[in-house]
Amino acid sequence: MSELLYVPVLRARPHAAKAYAWQPPIGRRRIAPLWNLPPRPEIDAPALTTGFRKDLASVGAVHRHNDGWIDAPFADETQMTVLADLLDERCMYARLRPVTGPDRSAFQQATSLETAARSQRGIGIRVPVAGEWDDGTGEAVRSLLARADPGVRVDLLLDMGAVLASRPDAGKEALRALDVLFPLAPWREVCVLSAGVPHVTADMLEQGPREEPRWDWAMWHEIAQSRRPYLPVVRYGDYGTQSVDAIAQPPSDPNRKGGPDWGFLRYTTEREFVISKVLHTGKRTSDKLAYNQEAARRIVELPSFRGLSAGAAEMWLHDLAGGGDKTGAFGEWLTVGNAQHLAYVAHTLGPQ
Repeated sequence: MSELLYVPVLRARPHAAKAYAWQPPIGRRRIAPLWNLPPRPEIDAPALTTGFRKDLASVGAVHRHNDGWIDAPFADETQMTVLADLLDERCMYARLRPVTGPDRSAFQQATSLETAARSQRGIGIRVPVAGEWDDGTGEAVRSLLARADPGVRVDLLLDMGAVLASRPDAGKEALRALDVLFPLAPWREVCVLSAGVPHVTADMLEQGPREEPRWDWAMWHEIAQSRRPYLPVVRYGDYGTQSVDAIAQPPSDPNRKGGPDWGFLRYTTEREFVISKVLHTGKRTSDKLAYNQEAARRIVELPSFRGLSAGAAEMWLHDLAGGGDKTGAFGEWLTVGNAQHLAYVAHTLGPQ
């Protein structure tokens, strides 16, 4: 990961894998996703295996030549018994590294450490800090590291969770955590992850497109300006253009009819996330095409719109705004939103 610039937390689903695949080759080399397997509340083991295999297949297909991590943060002990072999198999044959953390079960920690030792690709230690930093977490990380194979490289994934206006001290808490965690190991990679997109409701978009400040990006600048000696090796990470709760949602049932009447397009600017409401193509709304074209047009007409040369996402938005006959659906809107965000952040962080 010598070229690594950016670590997005993405759902291990086809729409996110497609967003990553849309990046140019140099972009994929600079971006190492932390893939989250979604919750799967099924109890039946065969159904779990089938669902998780599909999730892992969508991710494995885009990691033949580039590195990343694979995590199952929502799996309970029963599900981990099903997942352990699947994750081991994927980490052995794709360029993916297992993830564990001080808050995980003893079984999850042990199987992840074993997979890391077998694959020799390394392991991610994901440390959540949803509020104030607890020094006891540092001791738990130290204990976990003591159980790792000495030959396995370790990566620190400091996960700050949702960083919105309600967490003005998130940068200070991240630095407190880094001050404790950085000396614990010769980390290969050190990444600070956070989610700056809020949970979006219909009420938020009643008055048209909305601009939400990128609080997570502001936190990153606070960290970068702290003059800590370890800063040159710390990488930026975020949750793409999805909120923490959206990442944690189970996949929708493909056999279920209906669904929400609306969704939204996402666009990332220097300081804001622009969110524009669209209507679901599955609903009988006579003006949905015109409505969605106008939603895309409002993004394309932004002074900060980066133009067709920026990437496939901008081309998609331009085509819709220009009168295309396809309005898109939830998966496409997610792909476009994450694809433009990944490309923009990687470009922003890279050599200018």
